Amino acid sequence: MAKLESYSDIVGEDVINYLRQLAELLKGKKVVHVNSTMTGGGVAEILTRLVPLMRELGINTEWRVISGTDEFFKCTKDMHNALQGSPIIIPESLFKVYEKTNAENAEKLKNELNSADVVFIHDPQPASLIKFFPQRKGKWIWRCHIDISRPSRYVWKYLRNFVVNYDASVFSIVDFAQRLPHPLYIIPPSIDPLSDKNRDLDKKYVSSVYEKFNIDLKNPVILQVSRFDRFKDPLGVIRSYKLVKNFIPNMQLVLAGGTATDDPEGEIVYEKVKASSGDDPDIHILLLPPDSNTTINALQRGADIILQKSIKEGFGLTVTEAMWKAKPVIGGNVGGIKLQVVNHHTGFLVNTPEGAALRIRYMLHYKNKTEEMGEKAKEFVRRNFLITRHLRDYLTLMVSLIYNIEERIEIK
Repeated sequence: MAKLESYSDIVGEDVINYLRQLAELLKGKKVVHVNSTMTGGGVAEILTRLVPLMRELGINTEWRVISGTDEFFKCTKDMHNALQGSPIIIPESLFKVYEKTNAENAEKLKNELNSADVVFIHDPQPASLIKFFPQRKGKWIWRCHIDISRPSRYVWKYLRNFVVNYDASVFSIVDFAQRLPHPLYIIPPSIDPLSDKNRDLDKKYVSSVYEKFNIDLKNPVILQVSRFDRFKDPLGVIRSYKLVKNFIPNMQLVLAGGTATDDPEGEIVYEKVKASSGDDPDIHILLLPPDSNTTINALQRGADIILQKSIKEGFGLTVTEAMWKAKPVIGGNVGGIKLQVVNHHTGFLVNTPEGAALRIRYMLHYKNKTEEMGEKAKEFVRRNFLITRHLRDYLTLMVSLIYNIEERIEIK
């Protein structure tokens, strides 16, 4: 794990000094992050990098992961989909499993969470934990990473009964925020530029990764890196590729990703993707293990075109990762992707497979324009979506809640 000082060459020494001064107000405080998976997905990636940096700043920070049965994760996946607008009916029996599982996890975490100064509860899976901590000492924050701008009213009403008891809620973008009786904060996610997934790589290594998967870098490569999730629209990506293939016969498509331990639909979507690709030798479906960060880095650096054609998206860290590598992204016109892809400047926003296909052809034809957009994309990420900004926002949030500061924080 990179030390905080290592980021000064990227973001400047003043940024690092500010973080250290801000953290002085939190020295010795106990902070606990709670989510539902240690690997797979953006939340786990962020916490893997963020928690050690908070510790380095003198904040007593821990990360805990709740456990559950298949029934529990079936319920939370349905909740996730319903909160993102899918018309799903969740039976009362599953809600009972949901609360029972959180009650069991609350018992295991009782002493730790009761004594914490700040508790971050990430997403719906552990949201009802707060019900079982009536005597909690510190401030509890619900951190929602998903798009709940148009949720199923029934499911949101159920979840809201728990969320209203938090001291604050955090959303990735303004559009996702729901009306709640406590302070709301907007904190976009981030990437770590020094992690294995984002650090600079030797070109020979990039080539070796492509050779390993029998992908020819002499021919154009379209890449989408994502969990195998229907909201990432991998079938739409295949449709876009097939449309482009009519004009560029040597085009190749790479769909790379894995599954998360808290997502029971992953295997089903993966099988559908394999069926849709048929026997086309130029479609490469890579089911990667959770520790494939350097491999993903190489795939992103070697690709000609990078897509994130989601139809729902909380933020889309794969977009940020690609942009950091000076790759403009063709992204779905949804959620947090719209916060990153400035249409015609850092990439293109699309609504259909046909639109994506049109932009793929444009970017392959106008390579100078594509390179220019890529440089703008990298600078946009440097200014807005690196982990040092994320750390600053979390520190500021904690200081404001602990010290009841409503207007401004003065650093001496």
